[in-house]
Amino acid sequence: MTMLNTLVAVCSLYALFLFAIAFAADRAAMRGQARWLRSPLVYTLSLSIYCSAWTFYGAVGSAVRTGFEYLAIYLGPSLVLMGWWWILRKLVRIGRTQRLTSVADLISSRYGKSNLLAVGVTILAVVGTTPYIALQLQSVTLSFEVFGVGDIVSGQESGHTALWVAAGLALFTVIFGTRNLDANERHNGVVMAIAVEAVVKLAALLTVGIFVVWGLLGGVSGALERIDASELGQWRINGGRWTGMIVLSGAAFLCLPRIFQVLVVENDNETHLRTASWAFPLYLGLMSLFVVPIAVTGLELLPAGSNPDLFVLTVPLSQGRDGLAVLSFLGGFSSATSMVIVAAIALSTMVSNHVVMPLFLRFAKRGAKVSGDVRHVVLLARRLSIVGVVMLGYLYYRLSGGGAALSSIGEVSFAGVAQVLPAMLGGIFWRGGSRVGALAGLTLGFGCWGYTLFLPSFGAGVFVPDSWMVAGPFGIAWLRPQALFGIEGMDPLLHTVVWSLTLNAGGFVLASLASFPRPLERLQGAQFVNVFDHSTGPPRWSGKVAQTEDLMIMAQRILGARDAQALFEHEARRQATGGTLPAPTPDFLERLERELAGSVGAATAHAMVGQIVGGMSVSVEDLMAVADETAQLMEYSARLEAQSQELARTAAKLREANSKLTRLSVQKDAFLSQISHELRTPMTSIRAFSEILRDADGLTPQEHGKYASIIHDEAIRLTRLLDDLLDLSVLENGQVNLNLRPGLLSDVLDRAVAAAAADEHGARVRIWRDPRAEEVMLNTDLDRLSQVFINLVANTRKYCDAARPRLDIRVRPGATVVIDFIDNGAGLSAEAQDVIFEKFSRVSDQKAGGAGLGLAICRQIMTRLGGEVSYLSGQGGTAFRVVVPARYAVAAQ
Repeated sequence: MTMLNTLVAVCSLYALFLFAIAFAADRAAMRGQARWLRSPLVYTLSLSIYCSAWTFYGAVGSAVRTGFEYLAIYLGPSLVLMGWWWILRKLVRIGRTQRLTSVADLISSRYGKSNLLAVGVTILAVVGTTPYIALQLQSVTLSFEVFGVGDIVSGQESGHTALWVAAGLALFTVIFGTRNLDANERHNGVVMAIAVEAVVKLAALLTVGIFVVWGLLGGVSGALERIDASELGQWRINGGRWTGMIVLSGAAFLCLPRIFQVLVVENDNETHLRTASWAFPLYLGLMSLFVVPIAVTGLELLPAGSNPDLFVLTVPLSQGRDGLAVLSFLGGFSSATSMVIVAAIALSTMVSNHVVMPLFLRFAKRGAKVSGDVRHVVLLARRLSIVGVVMLGYLYYRLSGGGAALSSIGEVSFAGVAQVLPAMLGGIFWRGGSRVGALAGLTLGFGCWGYTLFLPSFGAGVFVPDSWMVAGPFGIAWLRPQALFGIEGMDPLLHTVVWSLTLNAGGFVLASLASFPRPLERLQGAQFVNVFDHSTGPPRWSGKVAQTEDLMIMAQRILGARDAQALFEHEARRQATGGTLPAPTPDFLERLERELAGSVGAATAHAMVGQIVGGMSVSVEDLMAVADETAQLMEYSARLEAQSQELARTAAKLREANSKLTRLSVQKDAFLSQISHELRTPMTSIRAFSEILRDADGLTPQEHGKYASIIHDEAIRLTRLLDDLLDLSVLENGQVNLNLRPGLLSDVLDRAVAAAAADEHGARVRIWRDPRAEEVMLNTDLDRLSQVFINLVANTRKYCDAARPRLDIRVRPGATVVIDFIDNGAGLSAEAQDVIFEKFSRVSDQKAGGAGLGLAICRQIMTRLGGEVSYLSGQGGTAFRVVVPARYAVAAQ
């Protein structure tokens, strides 16, 4: 009993020592003196959380039972760190850019921030870690009992020691691990305490090893001789089990919640992995250095039937080395407590963030701006989660009987958490991995592990009936838990590892191929797989000063009034704002989000900050419902693309129309100026010369005739202009009366050429015609058609700029007669072609002799005649085409 009291006192002092270390580290970090806390050495030592009581105690027991197979649990992590450092670097980069807080957060974020997946991984992690916590309870309980009752042979526990140990570890973890809520920041105190514990357990194991080799075996040569003489000196390795254990331990190193916590979450500099890639395998090598000598010595010195898991303790005790035994006990206690602390912290964070807080925020029915303190809810949830996790471990310990080897218990746990591996690796390397695939894989793998290994580990008849183990459920032999599909004779652990990971990976791949990721899954997949291309940092917030008070209310609700006010005041002092509220700069908002993520998780914290700063008024579920179906998204995308192209075409047409309207507006102004000139000039001449005729005396007959002729010509000119305006108005209003009669096209063209030749430009143009092609009988308004021809021929005479102007009139008869008027001039520009048939349009102000109404009248006439007039481009000169029906159709009216 004296020794037991001594152990309790030692454990208490050791706990106070760890508290002091953690407190000093936290204070140093708050003062900005944490650079040495974030060194590669501290990071490497923190990875020693992998070395729990299984490796401290159970490695020796495993060596006694299976020879050198224990090395596999060291080789797996070593190979991962040395050969897969690029995977670890990718995980660390993803963790920093995505603000991950746990392995459940990783899987959830990768597959569209699915809370269902997060809950599933959380349950898997809790159940998978339960045997491992039971292992720690068993090791500490047995070691206490060895000192308490002096039974160094069996080390069997008695009474309620395990319950007291579980309660003590739970209390220790609650006090040690839930003093604050900074899960998304580095736990400087916890990490430093783990590093110190790593040194303690390594020193304790090396001290016992040195005592055994040089104190009991006579040095290195003596130890080698004793090993060679022992059965342990024989290389007894089961190749399949050896390979399975290496794969399993490597997978567990990536997937164990406590390892993920220190490997990814606590890492703030991925270059530390370079040091850890060689330093941690060296640490593991030192931990395994004296395992075989201690095992050989225990077999020689201790009575038959002694528990080999306790040789590290019982060998010093058998030699009267109580102080060394206490140091060894402290090393084992340190291994167990560090594992329980970090595992419980990681699991409680997962339970709180992915189970408790979503339920609380859903049923509380209060927005992020409501004043209150969620911090107590979160702390209570985490503390209860810690107690629950530890008590689950105790329950497993009691139900399983507590007599299994430590190594076998650890193997059960490793196989359980390894089920996360396919979804993890598939998620960071394959963009095609989907939420459905991850759910399918995890369900199949977890179910297979539970059926073939976890439930049978409780013992025959506890959860799995004996008849199932022998003949299978309902007599179906190929469903026997340890002989699935009729495969017999395989080691139970290897059997489970092969089938569970095969079903897991197969289900993940097949279900991913059969489904299609949702939009957010594809976005997250791109960010995860191509993290080095998309790791410039998360989107930066930007807020308004008016929102700072709302942020303060929300922070008080989550962090508590004191911590929130301290955070805001510190930032205000740093910004020198002169008040207690800082400006919501992007840096401050990101820091606030990280602080909140420690309490409610990264996704929830991001949403709550976005609700205030981003003005979010709908839930993520509402937003995702809009594009939940891939077909809808693709169809919508296609419609958007089509609409975009249509808008581009419409915009081009609008630009074209605007340009055209601009030119027409200019021409209209020119027309108004010209028409006023055209009207004023003849009116002025008529008035002037009529006044001369009226007032002047003594005019000669020649002068009288001359002035009268001028008045006559100007009146004709004025009449012609007014006729054109009236004609166009009548045509546009559809009030024209057509005089339909039959006639030859050649006659109409003869009349048009003769009429056009009457002006002053008539002698300049040579006209080429084909009389035989023109012998076409028409039934239309021949006068109106002649008016069109006259205008086209007259335009050629006015505007053709060739040295020797020529006009070709080509006729192509048919149901509709086509008449082309093509000259040998320079033609019209593209801009002129676009507006040539519009009112007021003229080829040029210099050559214009009219008001620019001729072609507009032609177009209106041809429309009334059921035909059309158009400009032909690419003919070498100015070319117009007139299309007229051989017989006028009434429908053209």
